[in-house]
Amino acid sequence: MKAGGTELGEGGKSSTSRSGVNKGVSILDFIFRILAFIGTLGSAIAMVTTNETLPFFTRFFQFRAEYDDLPTFTFFVVANAIVSGYLLLSLPFSIFHIVRSSAQRTRMILIFFDMVMLALLTAGASAAAAIVYLAHKGNARVNWLAICQQFNSFCQRTSGSLIGSFAGIILLALLIMLLGVALARRP
Repeated sequence: MKAGGTELGEGGKSSTSRSGVNKGVSILDFIFRILAFIGTLGSAIAMVTTNETLPFFTRFFQFRAEYDDLPTFTFFVVANAIVSGYLLLSLPFSIFHIVRSSAQRTRMILIFFDMVMLALLTAGASAAAAIVYLAHKGNARVNWLAICQQFNSFCQRTSGSLIGSFAGIILLALLIMLLGVALARRP
């Protein structure tokens, strides 16, 4: 009889500690989602507002560099906008997990969509990083000249917008791991 009573008491105690861990994981999940939202939205805004004009001999003949001159940068902006929109829409689910730490189905749904958004954001940021690298270094084998000596402001802003996007990638990867931990620790 004592052994049965002791087992029930221990089971209740571990269930409470698991619930507390899941609540802590849910709070961290909420914070990471906000930070990833800020990073991806900031990246999209920074890229969209990137442009530079260089005067040539007269004011009627000028060289312009804008983000939408390259389809890769357009894809980068769209990917960041989609991911930031998703992160904003997933915040109520994250709040729901703080309130109800035993929810499992919504965590499974979030893991699936987080992975899809991670893949989309990684594709957009990687493609844009390749173009930014070419803008900085050029490619002598195919006679692509580095343009960052002329369009310095443009290159700095595009490089800066990549930082927020790659921070979002890291945070999304951490979110997937956190949700996996929360699912593994069923109350």
